[in-house]
Amino acid sequence: MAEKARIAILISGRGSNMGALIYAAKSDDCPYEIMLVASNDPDAAGLKLAKAENIPTFAEPHKGRSREEHDQIMHEAVVDAGADYIVLAGYMRILSDSFVRKWAERMLNIHPSLLPKYKGLNTYQRAIDAGDSHSGCSVHLVTPELDDGPVLAQTEVAILPDDTADSLAERILIAEHQLYPDSLSRYVTREADPEWILAQVRQHALELDETHERASFGSPGWRVGSEKTGKYFAYFTHRLHGEAGIGLLVKTTGLDEQSALLEADPELYYLPKFYGKSGWIAVRLDTGRTDWDHIADWLAKSWRMVAPKKLVKLQQIADEF
Repeated sequence: MAEKARIAILISGRGSNMGALIYAAKSDDCPYEIMLVASNDPDAAGLKLAKAENIPTFAEPHKGRSREEHDQIMHEAVVDAGADYIVLAGYMRILSDSFVRKWAERMLNIHPSLLPKYKGLNTYQRAIDAGDSHSGCSVHLVTPELDDGPVLAQTEVAILPDDTADSLAERILIAEHQLYPDSLSRYVTREADPEWILAQVRQHALELDETHERASFGSPGWRVGSEKTGKYFAYFTHRLHGEAGIGLLVKTTGLDEQSALLEADPELYYLPKFYGKSGWIAVRLDTGRTDWDHIADWLAKSWRMVAPKKLVKLQQIADEF
């Protein structure tokens, strides 16, 4: 089994969602482990549960400290615990922009509404007052704007005719306890998902000038130039020509560079079956540790090899500015 993602959970109270995450992590096939439960309230009930489950805890009161100062203390505690991700589970603090930036795309939250509806507080009553047939919960990435990050998953919960805010909250909490561990598991293993990997490659490839996508032998490929005369500079490979792995095929300067790459890092590079004799190299994308800046650099380098000279010169001038 692949190395598990390391999670820090931030709480302010009883930590019921924290408990759901802790118990899910006890499964042998769970892709994450809990490294720390931290709170801005030393008396938070959830800390007692975490300690009973032998999970390291940390608490630092926020009173008397600036938001940035307290956030930095929490950040250092999470880093010291060796966590890769932060999961907010009833953490009743508005986070500073600097803290959010440090954990961009690595911090998740759960919110008791079907976002983008009803951001903020009093979500249950607001849904009832609006006459909605359903409310629910959403797991989203944390961004500087409150409850505004990309939604990863949602569960709808029917609103009954005699519901109060409290009765609706009880059922939504059940949904939260199921949705949060599942969403976290899928998020931390996303780099093993071929569709997610392809989406990242596609985004980087199409950022290059005069680039379009065209399938080749049933796999996505990217060309620079017109639809008629464009030349391929990259291919996505997932079981392409019988290969088992997921990778990106890009052009090298020739067989010498190809050989040097294979010798220098055989875990990252491999020889593609169909294109290898033409000097192409395959960069593995299924290690779970993909350096996407490195992939973007490879795409740009391969693009320059086949792009019209005039277009390359224009790109070089733009890069200087």
